[in-house]
Amino acid sequence: MSNKASRRRGALGILSGGVAGVSGIFAGEAVAALLTGVTGPVLAVGNRAVDWAPRPAKEFAIETFGTADKPVLIGSVLAVVGILALFMGWLGTRRRVAGLIGFSSLVFIAGLAMVTDRVGSAGIPVRLIPIGAIAIVGIGGLAWMLKALSQGDGASPLSATAQAPRGFNRRAFVVAASAIAATGAVGGVVTRAFSGAAALGSREALTLPAAAQRARELPSGVTFDGVDGLTPYLTDNAEFYRVDTALQVPDVPLQGYSLRVHGMVDRELNLSFQDLLDRRLVEKRITLTCVSNPVGGNYVGNATWLGVLMRDLLEEAGVQDGADAVKSTSADDFTIGTPLGALTDDRDAMVALGMNGEPLPLEHGFPVRMVTPGLYGYVSATKWLVDLEVTRFADFKAYWTTRGYDAEAPIKLSSRIDVPASFANLDAGDVTVAGVAWAQDRGIANVEVRVDKGEWEEAELANADNEDTWRPWRWTWPSEAGSHSIEVRATDNTGETQTSDREPIAPNGSTGWHNVTVKVS
Repeated sequence: MSNKASRRRGALGILSGGVAGVSGIFAGEAVAALLTGVTGPVLAVGNRAVDWAPRPAKEFAIETFGTADKPVLIGSVLAVVGILALFMGWLGTRRRVAGLIGFSSLVFIAGLAMVTDRVGSAGIPVRLIPIGAIAIVGIGGLAWMLKALSQGDGASPLSATAQAPRGFNRRAFVVAASAIAATGAVGGVVTRAFSGAAALGSREALTLPAAAQRARELPSGVTFDGVDGLTPYLTDNAEFYRVDTALQVPDVPLQGYSLRVHGMVDRELNLSFQDLLDRRLVEKRITLTCVSNPVGGNYVGNATWLGVLMRDLLEEAGVQDGADAVKSTSADDFTIGTPLGALTDDRDAMVALGMNGEPLPLEHGFPVRMVTPGLYGYVSATKWLVDLEVTRFADFKAYWTTRGYDAEAPIKLSSRIDVPASFANLDAGDVTVAGVAWAQDRGIANVEVRVDKGEWEEAELANADNEDTWRPWRWTWPSEAGSHSIEVRATDNTGETQTSDREPIAPNGSTGWHNVTVKVS
């Protein structure tokens, strides 16, 4: 075989590996979407990557990619698998058995991830079904295409000078590649049609009742009108930050939903969604903050939440002596540990059903999540909530505490400059400097601003809503030409002033004064 023919055959082998890989993945995803409690191959491998990645890698991903960290991870998984599949197709044109064995190894790894995936709830026999689909379409398809590449075209024997490589059956290869690609395309359509469909349908059909205890009317002056760039007081659902380990939003429909309350209690509770709706619902505005929020970061948002008070549920269950924690579990088997006292005191921690006047968005925990004022989300805000176990911190480790984060994590006093933005070019004269400050369950008493490490100047505070929400502030700066650094610090209602010490987000939240550098001309 000439070098040209060999290269062409290698290229067709690469194409074969790509078609087999993509089609096999789509076939497995489609079958998984049709089954209950089974994770598809891409997410299963991605979940293993999330679970096994060291803490610094997770922090780097969140800091670097923000809310795009999940698409980046899934894209990386697909890229690696794709490259390996292409290579196995090329290898198969040289050594067919070696190429098929290598491709089969990829299927085995994906299958092992699917069988052991923490998100899946189905038994192993059911989880094996989509693995079989991957093997049939992927391995079988690659074998079919490689066979065509090694067969001569009986209808038109190829000479050494023919356009196609010697031993290549063009008609058989086109039929094989087309059939496998069509199978993959059907799998993609099925996956798109059935993924998340149950929960979406449940949410669209749901109308939440009015709260028995409405949030108090929003006070006038809780923000400053006319300050361009200042964060809105209430965060729109579509703009609310999302940080979690779910590569795909769990599909949790209302039909069959149950919240179990058990452990160190006198009476176990098993509550349907309707049971929760029928209880006394309360409404409250609460600001949530993620422990991954760096100094001056955007992983903080304020919303109006509707739900059942956690202390009411725990009182009904009857908490036994000795308990000091509640272990909560999501539908995808993610776990959080929350101090019992934070769920039973007067801060109004809740099992939330609604957000800003509508059912919880799918990505924010539909149908049920936890909302706990004053604690970072990783110890208090379980989404897609299905289980509450009253227990002791000594008896369990939650997802993030096994990765070096503290078991108890009160939100730290923080403030942020929203305007002007860092590196802004400003005109000399009066400049409005503004932002938000938060100290959930304590409230903000004072905000100060200084320029170029000069004297601290007291900022004007917007009217307070409640101690669990952030508080906007503003200050008028008589700026002069030059490059300047602006810093902010806050003091809460207990008298504590924000520390200047810079600490990273691990193990219990960042600290430090936010600052921006601007140029005035």
